[in-house]
Amino acid sequence: MSLSLLASRYADAPGEVPPEADGIVRAMPVILRIERDPQPSRTALLEAAAGAALAVCLDPRAGSGGEWDEPVRTWVDGRIRKIARRARGAHWDAVQELPGVTVGEGPAQARALLPGPVDDVPKIVSRLQIGGTDLEPDAPGPPRAGRPVIVLNPYAEMSVGKAAAQVGHASMILAAVRGWTSAPDFAVRDTTRAEWEALLAKVGTSTSTGAGTVVAVQDAGFTEVDPGTVTCIGLDASGS
Repeated sequence: MSLSLLASRYADAPGEVPPEADGIVRAMPVILRIERDPQPSRTALLEAAAGAALAVCLDPRAGSGGEWDEPVRTWVDGRIRKIARRARGAHWDAVQELPGVTVGEGPAQARALLPGPVDDVPKIVSRLQIGGTDLEPDAPGPPRAGRPVIVLNPYAEMSVGKAAAQVGHASMILAAVRGWTSAPDFAVRDTTRAEWEALLAKVGTSTSTGAGTVVAVQDAGFTEVDPGTVTCIGLDASGS
């Protein structure tokens, strides 16, 4: 199972980034719906991205022998790259026809597509812009109790597209560690530097409530941040 492989990698060698065995660079395209009007809130869009990336991995088609099994498994075995792009209008409608899963509602939606070689993406995807994903910060308030939370590094300056890829990775690691068989409703939040430092000290340990494990995403540093940067931390439930 692909998520089991992911969990094993992080348990044995945190932060290690293995090369692709066949030399082919693969990535999961994450398409962010960003209409001109109305624009989505930054938080809601990131929450949709976190859920969409995990939903592809937990989809029955990605299970053993399923039609998505080989591409998802091969991707997880290598570098877990995600490339976020923005779409609106007819382009957003067009990517719904490609293999993947859409999460969210209204203006805040994200569709994670089946991972594959970065130099062989569908033409409609290659035409979508990687840049231009910046959205104004918003104030979503405290997350609902019991909702898994992904906290962004306040020291790291990331575009919405970069942050979307990072929270998608955090959702996958949380699911692997906790053995989830379906994607929960994630909360994504900013935090203060003091709170971030306290969370870093808990990485790999049980939460204060004993509800789960605190996990971190350590980025390879291909874009926007330095190699080894912890971009976000995942908590099993809010208030942990």
